Amino acid sequence: MTPATDLSLALDLLALDPKGLGGLHLIARPGPARDAAEAAIQTRFPSIRRLLPEADDTALFGGLDLSQTLATGTIAHSAGLLASAPALLLPGAERLTPGRAVRIAQRLDTDDAPLLIAIDESLPDEDGPPSALTDRLAFRIDLTDTRLDPLPDPAKPPKANQPKIPPEAITTLSQLCLDLGIDSLRAPLFALRTARALAMSQGRPEIDEDDLAEAIRLTLTHRITRLPEPPQPEPEQDQQDPTPPSDSTPLDLPQELLLEAIRATLPPDLLARLQSPKTKRAKGTGSGARSKGNRRGRPLPPRRGRPDGRSRIDVTATLTAAAPWQKLRPGDGLQIRPSDLRLKRYESKSDRLLLFAVDASGSAALARLAEAKGAIELLLGEAYARRDHVALIAFRRDTAELLLPPTRSLVQTKRRLAALPGGGGTPLASGLEAALTLARQTKGRGLTPSLILLTDGRANIALDGTADRTQAAEDAQRLARACRADGLDALVIDTGNRPEPALKTLAQMMDAPYLPLPRADAKRLSDAITSAMDS
Repeated sequence: MTPATDLSLALDLLALDPKGLGGLHLIARPGPARDAAEAAIQTRFPSIRRLLPEADDTALFGGLDLSQTLATGTIAHSAGLLASAPALLLPGAERLTPGRAVRIAQRLDTDDAPLLIAIDESLPDEDGPPSALTDRLAFRIDLTDTRLDPLPDPAKPPKANQPKIPPEAITTLSQLCLDLGIDSLRAPLFALRTARALAMSQGRPEIDEDDLAEAIRLTLTHRITRLPEPPQPEPEQDQQDPTPPSDSTPLDLPQELLLEAIRATLPPDLLARLQSPKTKRAKGTGSGARSKGNRRGRPLPPRRGRPDGRSRIDVTATLTAAAPWQKLRPGDGLQIRPSDLRLKRYESKSDRLLLFAVDASGSAALARLAEAKGAIELLLGEAYARRDHVALIAFRRDTAELLLPPTRSLVQTKRRLAALPGGGGTPLASGLEAALTLARQTKGRGLTPSLILLTDGRANIALDGTADRTQAAEDAQRLARACRADGLDALVIDTGNRPEPALKTLAQMMDAPYLPLPRADAKRLSDAITSAMDS
């Protein structure tokens, strides 16, 4: 089956049983395939409404109808999209906050819930929509790297009938979900409803094996978390089963055949992913820290408060809070009290900056710099997908130098790295000072910096440029504590031939992970950085 065939079939089944199947999780970036999918959705569900993740609570869940309340003098409420629309299209579903997703999921659990088609625009290394939402959608179809021609016209609605569900189907599906590590109780129910809709579309009075196998493929394969062990052969029995034959003809569903059918439909790399533990989303990828403000970003629900010269009043929310109390307040005209004031709030996410501070001193500098070059180029190769900036500071002789300002340009990075110098003393304190200064500057420009320090830890040049090992160690420790006080995320990589205890102590002062990598190549270095940023 192709994604186009699965999408057409899923839409037809949703039209047959919209309340029972919940909806569709559609993975589709903007492009021709996405346009063809939305055209097919619009054809099958003409009354579908578009729901934006940034919509306010009143638009989603309803609330006080301000204009009607002020006009009539009585409290009037408006119905939100989740209550008034029979079907909803949610583009950018991955941008939903967990709290907003839970509230939408609660609405989907009601008897008159709308059909929901959630379009997931996330990249492969990013989180998709919250699981509270996708768990309530029967189907998941991935249109990534798919050419989708215009879909066929919707199937003709069948005659009204309710195909019979054999009891063996319920038992088989329950055991199958248990074996495949599917802990959601909705999953077997979705499979049963899909099988019934398939039988209904063909006019069959009872679900057969083909219906159930197709339902398993559509609803369970994307929920698998583990694969069971192959079935062991049963020992031969000398005596036949004394159970008398039954007049009924139970549904014959060998579980090992179902497992093999599911295994054949899995993507090639799923087994490899199942064999390794799942990791959290990296702190160093995607987006940086969240910040709340009153000027820009994603709107948040307004809060009660008083203007302080920086906050802005949310006029609509203020009038909404004041409207129900007008008849109880004496005086002519609209009465606004301080307790009615509501202030606007926004939330924005900053971009991440990976700040490399590289020790370019000594006889082994060329090897370390080659590793740093390779690691930075590997990371920058994914910079557009991960939306990271990268900067490079090299410290040698008696000072530190910013060789690569924050950038996403792979071409510019390679050009700057081509003539990276090496040799001389180890001014570790100067490198930390330059990194901390750049981190503070970029934080003021809205970035979230993370420091990656590559050094052998043998500092011998003090901050004032003198060759004094004791003073150099004290200066480095003082700046390490300053990095921690600033809340700078950091990672310390020991590139010496042997782990350096003093560098491990320095990493503890920075509250940073310490990684001794005496023989790291670019790939291992990049993997180590990614793994450390995950934790």
